[in-house]
Amino acid sequence: MNLLSIEKITKNYGPKMLFNQVTFGIDSLDKIGLIGINGTGKSTLLRILVGDEHPDEGKVTYASNARIGYLPQNPALQDERTVLEEAIQGNSPLLKLIRNYEETLERTEQNPSDPGLQQKLVQLGQKMDETNAWQVESEAKTILTKLGITDFQAKVGILSGGQRKRVALAAALINPVDLLILDEPTNHIDNQTVDWLEQYLKGRMGALLMVTHDRYFLDRVAGRILEISEGKLYSYSGNYSWFLEKKAEREEMEQTLAARRQNLFRRELAWIKRGAKARSTKQQARIGRFEDLQQQMSDTDHRSLEMVAGSSRLGKKVIVIDGLGKSFAGKPVIGNLDYAFSRDDRVGVIGPNGIGKSTLLNLMIGYIKPDQGRIETGSTVKIGFFSQENPPMDENLRVIDYIKSQAEHLLTADGDTISASQLLERFLFPAALQWSPIANLSGGEKRRLYLLHVLMGGSNVLQLEDEVQPQQNGFPNVLILDEPTNDLDTQTLSILEDYLADFPGVVIAVSHDRYFLDRVVDKLLIFEGDGEISHFVGNYSEYLEYRQKQTEEALTPLKAISKDELEPKRSKEKPLKLSYNEQRELDQIDQVIAGVENELAEVKTRLAQAGSDYILLQELTVSQEKLEQRLNELMERWAYLNEKAEEIAKNKA
Repeated sequence: MNLLSIEKITKNYGPKMLFNQVTFGIDSLDKIGLIGINGTGKSTLLRILVGDEHPDEGKVTYASNARIGYLPQNPALQDERTVLEEAIQGNSPLLKLIRNYEETLERTEQNPSDPGLQQKLVQLGQKMDETNAWQVESEAKTILTKLGITDFQAKVGILSGGQRKRVALAAALINPVDLLILDEPTNHIDNQTVDWLEQYLKGRMGALLMVTHDRYFLDRVAGRILEISEGKLYSYSGNYSWFLEKKAEREEMEQTLAARRQNLFRRELAWIKRGAKARSTKQQARIGRFEDLQQQMSDTDHRSLEMVAGSSRLGKKVIVIDGLGKSFAGKPVIGNLDYAFSRDDRVGVIGPNGIGKSTLLNLMIGYIKPDQGRIETGSTVKIGFFSQENPPMDENLRVIDYIKSQAEHLLTADGDTISASQLLERFLFPAALQWSPIANLSGGEKRRLYLLHVLMGGSNVLQLEDEVQPQQNGFPNVLILDEPTNDLDTQTLSILEDYLADFPGVVIAVSHDRYFLDRVVDKLLIFEGDGEISHFVGNYSEYLEYRQKQTEEALTPLKAISKDELEPKRSKEKPLKLSYNEQRELDQIDQVIAGVENELAEVKTRLAQAGSDYILLQELTVSQEKLEQRLNELMERWAYLNEKAEEIAKNKA
């Protein structure tokens, strides 16, 4: 079933054409990824589809009674509402019923002696039973919990920007629609949550159209890719990997045709230069064909984002962290961290949202001070810091002047000189756009411009005594990147990853983008919680494999121990000792116990939040009993193994 059809739509912003005569359709089971370089009009196209903007030409036709849900990049929320109220703001009768029940319940709690409210609450409760609305409310709470929002009564106005985006995402997922349109749904959520969202969207019935830079996400969820490129729209039936393959084939064919046109253009140009006279109809037609060919040559000037890696000389000492500690409101986020970065390090920093990853970066660049320990920075270090949010820009400043404020020319690593204008061209800022005010750029284009500014040394920082002061201009040799993939398009990310692979310095990146981590880093700092930070040598996928093996080993049932084994008979011939399996079990059992304790704590938290969902309460109670039984067994086994190990140690002494 066709949900909507887009027929020959065109959209311009002043002299800039976003797309021209674009036509496509969306069927009821489509799962589509929309991609393109920042500034090509992806978000604008989504707004046109939901009616928030109108095309200059063409039309959008919707199927009868088609329901469409939309998550914009920057959703507008009502600050006075609670998290749960905002999450169930939908137009379906079911969500209206739940909202009415929640509002009546709140009024009844404020006026418990009002018989009218009591009667209305009973009636609404009966309707909730008849329509199975309790399950929908429970699902809403589950989705919010999965997205990291557990305080359902918190006011939206006190939430951070990332939390607000997740509440808006929950509202979009909860609302039953035929077509769900998501603009950058993976921004501001951690890797574990992205994994859950992948599975949820893959199993969701109905059509999906999404803009996202997460290439693993596109690969696993999308079954069709739409690409906006230079005003045109290309459709590929397949996931992101299929798109890359077919796009390469298309561009190869275009290059072949372009080469043929180039040869023809040279011949026709030579004919024109010989002084061709437009005296005959035949000659006029040939001149007309030449002019058409000249236009085609300019239309097929496919620019690509090309970056030249350069840096300043880096000495042996880079950044040394010694006994670093930092707490907020008595809660440790970094506890006694020791780490020394070496030349050519590629280190990824991962962990759940709000656990302290950005705090570590801010400590390293000197924006905040530690509670304990110290950070020593080598004398040759020049840090380029790419923050999670763009710093304030003078929006009246022209694009080229923003870059020229760093340098008119730069010396690259291969000894060439490149002008600011040429560098902007390589970053897909054509000459006309370079002279535009920054205010005219899209959010993604501003992000890309800021990235160029950093790579040129525009965000060099160094802590000197009690102040943070800028370093001298020039290429940085240590790049510290805080969520660099947010709001950058897939092509920019791909070239950035190539740049970082050749970067002659140190790269330290906080990121939730699994594809980026796999391509860029070979070491990880993992924030575990309560200030604990562990190390891992390898990329993100290798780390996941390692954790999976650990989990499988932890879930392997420990051998049942009889009373005779708890008090084993000792042979005179064989000295008392731990077997290989017992020693392995002793080494792992503390971690297994900690895992079960964490699971038990999570179940207890969910029990406290389950409210009147009796089915969920029953399931959680059963889980709690099983986990408590498992924990008792493990503690008995732990006691036996430790007593035996202590006795062996005494005998040896």
